[in-house]
Amino acid sequence: MTKVKRQTPKPSVAIVGPGRLGQAMAMALQASGYPILAFVSRRAAHAKKAARLIATSAKPVRSLSTDQLDQLPATDLILITTPDDIIESTAQALATAQRSGRRGRTVLHTSGALASDVLRPLANSGFKTGSMHPLVSVSEPRAGAEALCGAFYCLEGDEAALRVARLIVRDLKGRSFSIPPERKALYHAAAVMASGHLVALFALAAEMLASCGVGKRSARRILLPLVESTVKNLQVSDPEKALTGTFARGDLATVERHLRALSRKELEPALEVYKLLGRRSLELAHKNGLDLQLLKQIRKALESAKRL
Repeated sequence: MTKVKRQTPKPSVAIVGPGRLGQAMAMALQASGYPILAFVSRRAAHAKKAARLIATSAKPVRSLSTDQLDQLPATDLILITTPDDIIESTAQALATAQRSGRRGRTVLHTSGALASDVLRPLANSGFKTGSMHPLVSVSEPRAGAEALCGAFYCLEGDEAALRVARLIVRDLKGRSFSIPPERKALYHAAAVMASGHLVALFALAAEMLASCGVGKRSARRILLPLVESTVKNLQVSDPEKALTGTFARGDLATVERHLRALSRKELEPALEVYKLLGRRSLELAHKNGLDLQLLKQIRKALESAKRL
């Protein structure tokens, strides 16, 4: 008789900080077979709202306030998805409230900028500790849950916690990498440059187009396909090869026209961003063979440009 291999039960999960990321993580994990047993928030009403998103009749989800951490179920895994500034105090509160709980449980936080040493109070209490930062932009829980599946995750922590984190990434069909703890802030700054600052740059470009007489909503709609085509270029080429347009060609006269157009007082922020990114674009263009003399002329134009 062929023996039926039993599947190992997935770790049970409690989530502290059910904001957009916390809710998205809960939905993605639940879809992958992880039982979500509790949400914890500063306000119990917020925890209840999050619980309703994933509650089933077979598996009720507890909703607790941070004053009720002593009532938190002894789950295999606690995910801390709070803002960075309160992770340390959350860890201290959890360590105090769960002191009598089962030892050897895992706690992971999802901060990109902080290392796992911020969870030291929990590590000192016998918990396995680590960090698991998903490299996705989550603006809404349901879409965020989809984006978490197949994403890259930056993992860091003690070896036991890393095993749990790698299991989660595998179940979410994602890919993981690790960096030294002391480089977390630089890593996260890179992520902000590629995501948050990209949004800010797009907003600035849309404002510039709107100042030409195009409606704000239309400006965003017009520019989005251009952004999408640029991202597609980056998917298949190195940055220097993906760079197109004025700086890639070394169009000095066009750069000078841009600078004159941006010299009005109300466009001063756009002028400064244009000059800064223009210098970086020149570096990429130089790698791709832009004439050195032309590069120097454009750089000089950028450096001498001032608002009227």
